[in-house]
Amino acid sequence: MTAVRLRDGVELVMDSGDRVVCDANDPDGDVNVLSHAHGDHLYRNAPDEVICSALTAALARARREDEPHPRTVEDHPFVDLSPAGHIPGSRATLVTDPESGRRILYTGDCSTRERFGMDGLAPPDADVLVVETTYGRPEYEFAPQAELEREIVDFLDDTEGPLLLFGYTLGRAQGLQLLVERSSRTRPYVTEATERVNETIESVERVDYGARRYREDTELGEDDVLVLPSQTSKLTFVDHIVEETGATKVGFSGWATNSSFKFRGGYDETFVLSDHCDFSELVEVVEQVDPETVYTQHGFAEEFADHCVSLGYEAQALKRNQTSLGDF
Repeated sequence: MTAVRLRDGVELVMDSGDRVVCDANDPDGDVNVLSHAHGDHLYRNAPDEVICSALTAALARARREDEPHPRTVEDHPFVDLSPAGHIPGSRATLVTDPESGRRILYTGDCSTRERFGMDGLAPPDADVLVVETTYGRPEYEFAPQAELEREIVDFLDDTEGPLLLFGYTLGRAQGLQLLVERSSRTRPYVTEATERVNETIESVERVDYGARRYREDTELGEDDVLVLPSQTSKLTFVDHIVEETGATKVGFSGWATNSSFKFRGGYDETFVLSDHCDFSELVEVVEQVDPETVYTQHGFAEEFADHCVSLGYEAQALKRNQTSLGDF
């Protein structure tokens, strides 16, 4: 009997009794997996060893400089990693039960789109799929990636004055810098935290974001762009920049499909730019994997599980602390 459980992270229990624990705060599995280095997936207490990509390992060390870190490996007898398409270094995890041969795919956060030099998720066949459903409702449909990027670059070219672009320090910020590079704007400025992430990715991936460090005495010119963390959009120092320079505040997220996103962030303009699958892409992931059982987590887990049932799949939203979520 193999089981999927949502406890501290997602736990996959093999027929042998071995436990594969994915994205836990305090990983305690026989095998521990880290899908990517976003804070809501990154361990707080490091295990002895974790399976992840080399870039995710480097980003984890950079983001938790003063903490101990585990040994990291990319190879394991019954665990295979493949690009998840979410952020640099992100990986989906295919676990093959060593006794039954059953295959379980844990996507972590994922996107099937090719974006900013990253391959999209190309999901393999599996008997069981554990999929994130951040945008798991039909109203979340995003335009084709090339169209979205072209619209943003046109905005960068056509808007007068300095721009403040808001996005997550890891992932979104790097995409925004690459879009600025394609525009007529000068190189972007970034904060210390984003600079540290940039340097880590540049050292592993051999890319060059060409950004400059923003400091307190930096004066933004008419053609300058400052990339800032999303959570800073309403902070006092941002208000001061706007007052002094007349800068335009621009937010980027899949949530920008909702008009309330613009108000909540205090943005002047917003664009739908996401590191996740939209609803139709999530459906395509399920159909490509064609599993016997689908488990959903994050976002609209219940709604997407119901939709999978309507498509003929056995599906269930993962709920924390259930003893077992199903046998397969």
